[in-house]
Formats: sequence, C-alpha cells, structure tokens
Amino acid sequence: MVKQNILKTLHENCVSGEDIASKLDISKEEVLDQIESLKDDGYVIELSGKEGYCLKETPNLLLPYELKRNLETEFMGHEVHYFKKVDSTNEVAKQLAEEGSPEGTLVVAESQSRGRGRRGKKWVSPEGGVWMSMILRPEIPPMNAPQLTLVTGVAVAETLKNECKLDVGIKWPNDILIGDKKVCGILTEVSATLDKVDYVVVGIGIDLNVDVDLFPPELRNGATSLKIELEREIQSVKLVQKFLLNFERIYGEFKEGKFPEILKEWRILSKTIGNYVEVHKRGRTVKGEAVGINKDGILILELEDGTLNKIISGECVHIKK
Repeated sequence: MVKQNILKTLHENCVSGEDIASKLDISKEEVLDQIESLKDDGYVIELSGKEGYCLKETPNLLLPYELKRNLETEFMGHEVHYFKKVDSTNEVAKQLAEEGSPEGTLVVAESQSRGRGRRGKKWVSPEGGVWMSMILRPEIPPMNAPQLTLVTGVAVAETLKNECKLDVGIKWPNDILIGDKKVCGILTEVSATLDKVDYVVVGIGIDLNVDVDLFPPELRNGATSLKIELEREIQSVKLVQKFLLNFERIYGEFKEGKFPEILKEWRILSKTIGNYVEVHKRGRTVKGEAVGINKDGILILELEDGTLNKIISGECVHIKK
C-alpha cells in the first residue's frame, strides 16, 4: 500500500523525499527503499535537486496499481493478483476461487511456464503477452456455463476491433483471429454441482507484443501479434482496462438473459460460419461446411451428403477448398 501511495503521488507531480515521508507518515529511509523497489519493477524515477523525485516512465506491465488506476468498471479487476511468472493463471485463479475470492478477481502474469489451451494443449506464453484469468460467479444453470466462452470471445473481439481497427473475428469456439491468424485463445473452466455453478474461471491469452518467431515452428505460420499487425508496441494496461469494461457490460447482459442477442453479435464476428472446416475430436475427424451455430453455441456442419451434424466440442480447423 505504501508503494501504491508513493506511485499515486508521483503520477500527480514531482515531489521531494521529505514531502513523501511527511505525507505518508513514514521515514525517509523507507521512502528510499520503496523508490528503489519501484525502480526494480521497471519504473524510471529520477531525482532532481529542485523538483525531487520525478516519474519519467511507466513500465509496459500489467502491474496491479496501473491496472486499477483509472479503471472504470464496477467490479471487474478491482482485485488483482500479479505474478512475473506462474505455471498457469487459471490454476492460480481456481485456487483463489476455492478460497472465496470475489467475482471479478483477476490473475495476471507476464509469462506462464505451463499455460494450457483447450483439451490440455500447451499454450505458449512468453513475456510480451497478456496472460490473465477472471473469476466469475454467475447464478446460472451449469449447462449454460460454456456460453461464457462465446460471451468472452465477443468481448475480446470487439475490444481489439474497436481499439486496434483490425480485421478481427472469431473462430469457433474460442480463438480470436486477425485475418486468418490466431492472436488470442480462451479457456473456460467450471466448478459446479448438478444444479448450481460455484465459480467459473475464464483464461485469456493475447499475443500482444510477443515475438511470434520465438514460437515453436509448427505454431508460427498460424499465429500473429498485435505488435506485428500494427507495427508498434501496444500498451497492455489500457487494452486490458478497455476489455474489462466491455466484458463487464456484455457479461451483465448475459446474466440478464440476453445471450441470444450476444450470440447474434458472435455470428456477425464469426470467421467460421460459411467456411469449410475439419473438427478433430476424440480420435476422429468430421469435415463439412460450417453453416451456423445454434442457440446453445453448438456448431452446425453440413456434411458432403447434405446431412447436418451438431458439434458440441472439438478442435476446429479452417480448410481452403
């Protein structure tokens, strides 16, 4: 808290160590220790004889104070758990949810060593990306919980589309694309009884300022990053704040029973509907044209013989015919 109060003061103006100590009722030695700690976090703070300490540069990191500063949400992101490196933000979030952390709690990390995608696949999570998980506690039937993947997809796609002005779309069920390349994945995990959702953890991985050339060879051609597309570094805090605000709005609509309206938006953003696809599931492959998704978010394929096939889950690959 002391560090945050010093940051708040430095964001307002330059200030002497004596004034900081007096304002926060701490010793000059503690001020110096906290300033050094902030420098270790990546803040560039210079000491001027006349002006005192001046904040010259803020690191492009998802630090809790920066995320919560100027955040306009009512509850999303008001509690933030930050890690330089973690096995998996989803695993941390599930542990926090079990311990009673409130809805809207956010877990963020600069990198993950064991990030996971759907079906247990490894998610490459180097520094430069946005790796975060949200704790949700919706009062909905457990059978409706998978819809939150689509809800989140709409929130991510709309945020990237509005903020970055790119050709953003969604590949069923959980990938965000720019053009035909993946820039974001979503992993939803649910803890529920037969008739009640205890909590939902939604993991989101965005290739923000990631160097895609560092990805394994098999992933490079199908991946991109916002930095590559825009040819500049993207400020992670501002983008995440915009996403949290958008998500809170759409999530509120979802809890009000407006999923059909959200699904309409998903269909507009979809890059899967109208494409010929392969869906890999449990050792078999289903091929056909994706003609739509139903009210439950289930993919509808028209097979070669004209029959329709409902696909509840699986790995979807767009095929160029």
